[in-house]
Amino acid sequence: MKNMRKGVFITGTDTEVGKTIIAGGLARLLRNMRINVGVMKPVETGGKYKKGKLVGKDTEYLIRMSKIQDTYSHINPYILQYPLAPYVAARLEGKKIYKKKILASFKNLTDKYDFLIVEGCGGFLVPITSNYMISDLARDMKLPIIVVARAGLGSINHTLLSLYHARRSGLKVIGIIINNTSRNIQMSDETNPQIIKIFGRLPILGIIPYISRRKNMDDAVNKYVDIEKILYNNIDRKSTRLNSSHTDISRMPSSA
Repeated sequence: MKNMRKGVFITGTDTEVGKTIIAGGLARLLRNMRINVGVMKPVETGGKYKKGKLVGKDTEYLIRMSKIQDTYSHINPYILQYPLAPYVAARLEGKKIYKKKILASFKNLTDKYDFLIVEGCGGFLVPITSNYMISDLARDMKLPIIVVARAGLGSINHTLLSLYHARRSGLKVIGIIINNTSRNIQMSDETNPQIIKIFGRLPILGIIPYISRRKNMDDAVNKYVDIEKILYNNIDRKSTRLNSSHTDISRMPSSA
């Protein structure tokens, strides 16, 4: 019998790797599957004023894709104006961030929804306060984690460092989603997924090609991501969605 998880925490190896569009695409897909899904962006920076209210584009996208009607402050307890790490932005704006407020909103949402998608801010070591990082928040929420990584050059190092920190912190990462952020495909885009899978010792949950239209992300997630491995905690399949177009490094000559 399949046992559905209570949700996932989506983090990234860097900023602008596609966490938001993947989280939103997943939320829309699950909504279309008639799963009672909620979304949360605990902290967002780089907010803009709309009709006199400071709002975040990531939070607005998650709300739009999930079609939920929750109070904005529950979905996004902290919105800051400076496009900086939350700790830095909060200090510059003379504000304080309290983890108790974030976790109270988190409990409110987990009580309401069968599956909650939480999107972090940047990567694991982005500071929320002087002594509280994104990885600390992920640990307190006790949700399984998905790491979103770019496909291109540099991604191996960024991804393996993220996984190393997760393991040192006792966090449960269930897999990696590779997101192509550029139209231009390089050799590293083709070889990195398999290298990351081998050295990261975790499944590649999906490899998403470059998508120009954010509103189509639910179709991309449905097509390229292993949804069952995200939803259920007792799926044990050795196969992962490594596209056949990606270079098989096992056929490459080894160095002496």
